[in-house]
Amino acid sequence: MDGPEAVCIRAVLSKGESIAIINLKRKFTFFKSLRFRIMLILVVIGIVPSVIIENGLVKSYENRAVSLRSINVKNQCDILCNQLASEDYLNHTDSEVSNSAMSMLSTVYSGRILVINDEFKIIKDTYNLDEGKYALSEEVIDCFNGNNTTHYDNKNAYIELTSPIQNLETKKVMGVMLISSSTSEIEGNIDVLEQKGALLLLVICILVLVFGYILAGILVKPFARVTRSIEDLTDGYLDEEISVPDYTETELITNAFNKMLGRMKVLDESRQEFVSNVSHELKTPLTSMKVLADSLVGQENVPIELYQEFMQDITLEIDRENKIITDLLELVKLDKKASELHIELVNINDLLEVILKRLQPIAARKNIEFILDSFRPVNAEIDETKLTLALSNLVENAIKYNVEDGWVRVSLNADHKYFYVTVADSGMGIPEESLDRIFERFYRVDKSHSREIGGTGLGLAITRNAIVMHRGAIKVYSKEKEGTTFSVRIPLIHIS
Repeated sequence: MDGPEAVCIRAVLSKGESIAIINLKRKFTFFKSLRFRIMLILVVIGIVPSVIIENGLVKSYENRAVSLRSINVKNQCDILCNQLASEDYLNHTDSEVSNSAMSMLSTVYSGRILVINDEFKIIKDTYNLDEGKYALSEEVIDCFNGNNTTHYDNKNAYIELTSPIQNLETKKVMGVMLISSSTSEIEGNIDVLEQKGALLLLVICILVLVFGYILAGILVKPFARVTRSIEDLTDGYLDEEISVPDYTETELITNAFNKMLGRMKVLDESRQEFVSNVSHELKTPLTSMKVLADSLVGQENVPIELYQEFMQDITLEIDRENKIITDLLELVKLDKKASELHIELVNINDLLEVILKRLQPIAARKNIEFILDSFRPVNAEIDETKLTLALSNLVENAIKYNVEDGWVRVSLNADHKYFYVTVADSGMGIPEESLDRIFERFYRVDKSHSREIGGTGLGLAITRNAIVMHRGAIKVYSKEKEGTTFSVRIPLIHIS
């Protein structure tokens, strides 16, 4: 059974685990930061060349030291070989002078000397190990052929040289002196150099890390200022733009952010205006219905005719409210991503005929003539529902804002890339100052007249959104009292 102590222990452990996780996340965040990457670059730039230079210096010293040792040993060997040749040492190995010289040379250079005659027999070994044996190594053979050899074995720390013993008169090679000289002293000096180099690299590494950390902090400071400025702005401490012109990069970031902020302000203003328009448009029919209802409630013995008249007016206001809500829902649907389009191959000629046939009863009320000009058969990849809605709005507007006994001409044409639909009417036209705003939501050229004929101010916004979703374009040409022409261009093949 769990007691209070167990509960407290679990709580402490849970808190400790949470703190550990937070600290771990912070560490990983640092490794992903710009500061860490700058430090890493500086470390690479500072340490890698130092390592290369240190190794190069050590190698240079080694080569130089080995070369000097080889030259010195070779000179002494040449002198000694001349002495051996003059004393005919190959035939008389009991010469104390020569033996003493070889022993001294062997001691000075911490090496071993072998004297080999022309039968490849070892006649003298300063280590007294291989006398009487035969030496048939490649180096010895090469030396008999007149090629002196020098071999350095850094792994075993020795230099091996051969020097010919020549007849002083004929210069014929009568024997070979093979000397192995220890390079332990050189290797010791190299170890000291490597230790000092490692210590120097450690110091350089620490200095680079400290310098890199400080320099990285200085370099990323403007970016931290950008972050703080954005945070202050989002918290409401600043009213205008941000500016951190320390670097070209920070200036570009702040400029881009300020542009985005400007667009957000425009969008926010547009949203507020949209909400205000929606509220107004929805409130107007409700107000009218309330006034009508209050009029009925406030009267006694209301005549049936007046009651019916009021109810008809209320019905009309309800219809207008429903139309506004329907259009708003359509607009919301069209505001979604174009990926939600249901693309299929559609015959545009048949589509236009269906639209005109459906709207014919509305046109007949004003005795408006429909004219359809199809210049060629057109098949295109479209969302039939959305494009039908867009073109229907254009034709319906051409009917609503037309004159009695007018006409509406719908034309269809295409080229190798696009198809074109124009909707022209003989209506009242649009003032020039309103042409740039007719696609705005809830915008009406003549608000009172638009309400009379059932307009919500959303039809053209819906039309434009549907066309834009198809990667198309729409233009308007109009003149007051002369009519309006809408021109639509849409790709034949849908571009996703």
